[in-house]
Order: sequence, then C-alpha cells, then structure tokens
Amino acid sequence: MALLFNESPKYLLTSESVTEGHPDKLCDQISDGVLDAVLRGDPMGRVACETAVTNGLVMVMGEITTSSYVDVPAIVRETLRKAGYTNSDYGIDAKSCGITVSIQEQSADINAGVSKALEVRGEGGDQAELDSTGAGDQGMMVGFACNETPELMPLTVSLSQKLVQKLSMVRKEGAIPYLRPDGKSQVTVEYKYGVPHRVDTVVISAQHDPGVSQEQIKKDITEKVIREIVPANLLDENTKILVNPSGNFEIGGPAGDSGLTGRKILVDTYGGIARHGGGAFSGKDPTKVDRSAAYAARYVAKNLVAAGLADRAEVLVSYAIGVATPISVAVETFDTNRVDSDTIHDLVAKHFDLRPAAIIRDLDLRRPIYQPTAAYGHFGRDDLDLTWERTDKAAALRADAGLPEA
Repeated sequence: MALLFNESPKYLLTSESVTEGHPDKLCDQISDGVLDAVLRGDPMGRVACETAVTNGLVMVMGEITTSSYVDVPAIVRETLRKAGYTNSDYGIDAKSCGITVSIQEQSADINAGVSKALEVRGEGGDQAELDSTGAGDQGMMVGFACNETPELMPLTVSLSQKLVQKLSMVRKEGAIPYLRPDGKSQVTVEYKYGVPHRVDTVVISAQHDPGVSQEQIKKDITEKVIREIVPANLLDENTKILVNPSGNFEIGGPAGDSGLTGRKILVDTYGGIARHGGGAFSGKDPTKVDRSAAYAARYVAKNLVAAGLADRAEVLVSYAIGVATPISVAVETFDTNRVDSDTIHDLVAKHFDLRPAAIIRDLDLRRPIYQPTAAYGHFGRDDLDLTWERTDKAAALRADAGLPEA
C-alpha cells in the first residue's frame, strides 16, 4: 500500500467513531470502570472484565483476582448516568436497569505463567526483575503515528473522534437539547500523493427525541458540530454532509442494538488507517499485552515520528503467553524514513524496553486511568495526560540517528 498511497494523485480514506452512549462503548466504559476500581485498591490486581448490554439489562462477567472490594452494580449505574441514560425511554435507565454479575478468579494456569515468566522458570532463575512478568497472552500488537495532525494521528480518525465528542458536548450543554446519548460519525478524506487535501464526506448519525424534523437536525448538527470541528479550508462545495442518512433515529442505545466490550477496536485505535493486532483493550489490566503493548507500540511510533525519523511509522510487536521478551519487533515507515531501516530498528531496541514489566514501569500503568480512554479513542488524546502519548524520547532518538536538532 505504501507506494500506491504515496504516489497516487487521489486516494480516499475513511474512519469512524461513536459517542460514549453507543451500546458497545457503554460496555467498554463499564469494563474499564471495574478495572479502575480494582487498581485503586489493589494496583497488582488481575482483571479481565467483559460487559454486555441490551434493553434494560447489563451483564458484567469475567475473571478478576484482587484483594480489594469492588461494587460492580454501582459502577454500572454511574457509567450509564454519566453517559446520559437517565430515562427509560432511551432504552436503559441507570436507576432501574437490571444488572447481572458473574465473576470468577483468574485461571491458575494463566496466573502462573504471568507471575513467573519462562525466562525465570528454568535453571538458574537469577534474572532481572523485569524478566519476571510473562505476557498475559499471545498475540500481535500495533502502534502507529503520522505527521498529519499535531497529535500525530491520521486526520480521518482525529476528525471523527472530535466530531462525536462535540456531538456529546452540545447534548450535555443543551446547545442541541433534543439529542439523545447514542451517535456515530464517519469522515472520508481525499489525499493527494499521501497528503490530506480535502474532506470528501462527513456522516453523522445522532439519536434524537421524537417530533424533531430531519431538516432541523441536519441544520443544527452542520452548524454546531461539523463546522465547529472540521477546518473550513478542508470543506468545499463538493463535500458531502450526510446527517441521519437512514432517517429517524429515535430508537437507539441498548434498545436499538445490544452492546459488547471490545467490539469497536478500530474506533479505539487508528480508524483502519493502520493495521490492528486484533485484541481489544477495555477491561484488561496491564499484564495483558493486548493493552499495554499496544500502548507501548504507539509510544514507540509517536516518538519516531516526533523525532523526524519518518513521516509515518507503524510498529508491530508480538508475544508468547508467559514469555517476557517479545517474539518479534518490526517497524514499517512506508518509504517516508529519513534514516535507513536498520538504524531505526537498532534505535528502537536501544531506547525502548518492550517486556511487559518494563512497559508497566515506564508508562506507569498500574493506575486507575483507563475509563476515560474507553470513549473517543486511546490515542491522540490531548484532553488526557496519557504516558504513551508523550514524546520524551524524540530528542535522544534524533540525536542518536545523527539528524540535526529540529
């Protein structure tokens, strides 16, 4: 794709996002709310928490090993309330919905492999402490960064995330008072030779009260959401704006569609612009490399781009369950690199320790920081102080690569 993307005079790319009131995102927020509650009382707690929602019912399930007490129903109700589900007409009501909880301890087999990695289970055993934590699962994780936006994210996903954030804001502030919690966005950007040129299409689907005309909804959302977020220089007479293209959107939330944790993995990451390892994030403690290594891979990619070593960087890491050292680490720069690939790989090995315990230490991941990431993306968030979004390695990378100071 690299040559086609960089050499094509015209290329359309699309990303989507959803509001915090979307059924799947409700589940992500509940699962991460449980995780945060565990970590507040027990930073070493092990959590694999899944949530499902449907009309009037929430089910929380999974494996949790902790010394702390967690009031799961209270977390469910507070999450629903904050998302705006305070009326049974919306499909679920924080005050009266049914809640089922089915939680057991983490498998003893998995616990053994994570607590004592392969590196310290053999002869000798006198390994560094950072070798003691094995990866919580096998799998491959992807991190990505590009210089299209100040936050080093693809423009398509940056705009789609900000649109649904704005959609929720105008609902909560009463600027568009008839909106309900559920909603989606989708943005298609036209690129020329790999550079964003214009916005081709914006799609917004917004749940609303009965009795509001679609003409009024389109007018309000275009003026108070779309034109507030999408830069005017990217909009032109040929940009297509589609608001509620299916017509009425009165039935939404869990009444319109059931929800599950981990069903919006591309919304959580790079909107399909980069590859995805396949593992979801929410409800998983940082020993699960699905989450922590994906954060670390983003940290690596963002620092490479911030250092000017490449305009685009995709970092792929893989692990074996119970093993601390990654099985593989690869960096793809899509022919945008300013130093050779071998140098980039050597710099990554020198400046980043991708063993699970090192990631947890360096990114300070045993903290209750996760529920805010469960809506509007885990990356490129300038509204949150996320350690994996820092570019504190960029200067050293640039210096070691022999590039002049920026």
